[in-house]
Amino acid sequence: MISNQVLQNTIDGLKNIARIEICVMDIDGKIIATSDNSLESYSRQAVEFSRSPADSQEVSGCQFFKIYDDDMLEYILIVSGVGEDLYTLGKMAAFQISSLIVAYKERFDKDNFIKNLLLDNLLLVDIYSRAKKLHIQPEVRRVAIILESMRGKDNNMLEAMRTSFGGNTKDFITAVDENNVIVVKELKDNEHDEEIEKYCENFMDALIQSGVGGARIACGTVVKELKEVSRSYKEAKMALDVGKIFFEERNIIAYSELGIGRLIYQLPIPLCKLFIREIFDGEGPDDFDEETIETINKFFENSLNVSETSRQLYIHRNTLVYRLDKLQKATGLDLRVFDDAITFKIALMVVKYMKYMEKQDY
Repeated sequence: MISNQVLQNTIDGLKNIARIEICVMDIDGKIIATSDNSLESYSRQAVEFSRSPADSQEVSGCQFFKIYDDDMLEYILIVSGVGEDLYTLGKMAAFQISSLIVAYKERFDKDNFIKNLLLDNLLLVDIYSRAKKLHIQPEVRRVAIILESMRGKDNNMLEAMRTSFGGNTKDFITAVDENNVIVVKELKDNEHDEEIEKYCENFMDALIQSGVGGARIACGTVVKELKEVSRSYKEAKMALDVGKIFFEERNIIAYSELGIGRLIYQLPIPLCKLFIREIFDGEGPDDFDEETIETINKFFENSLNVSETSRQLYIHRNTLVYRLDKLQKATGLDLRVFDDAITFKIALMVVKYMKYMEKQDY
């Protein structure tokens, strides 16, 4: 259904062009939008006209028109002014509003279809039959992108995105809950990860310029068929969640960048606790001092390179070796050995995951 604000903007524009006064009422004679409040006096006549068989009628020098949604009477349009073209101008205004009804109804149907597609609420046969009816191409490269406000629920996000990017009829912008906005973006054959990241950056800029504030953005992988869009959406949801745990410094994250984090995210907490007890029999990551933590992180950042790590830490190579030996005695893991380094890295990520999940429970 067309919003009252859209109707008001439409009749204001028509008034400026045609130099006539316009009022839109519902079938009960209640004003929906008007360019002249004095036309409210025609409320009774509008109700009587709605019950008559005529589709247009002149009443007290004004032109009355009926506007339908399919076969159901939706609005009464009243046009007031001077000149012989008043009827023609009124017909044009009625046609414009009727066209808006059709356009917004199709937009609503498409929005509803995309929501059900994302949530896996459609049978395969329904996907293709409804897509054909709504003129949506089934075999096109698409990617699902989720935008989440860092401030929690934000009702302005959806409107901001539709205002900035809603003009592209090949893309779909919708929301399946109160916290996230989903963009199903159509891609050209030559558009890949770099172009998708650029789209995400543009979305972020648009939200900031609209006053929405900071947001987290996550995207799934590219799919080639409409039926697979829900998979890309699920991947984007996982990327959003996993990104908060292991990539908290980033506000744009792709599913393809999650690495082992997406496996750890799906582990049950009891299994994680058992794993940590087995790896750290005694002293655990929480017991390490700040110097040890910094050494570990820098060592991993430099791909287990002792010389480069000692240089960046501004310490002698032997000092770094001493710290690694000390860590090996405490945990039984030698970070200079590849297998031990992998085990230690995974253990640190598991600990981080458990801490995050504990916060979510409170």
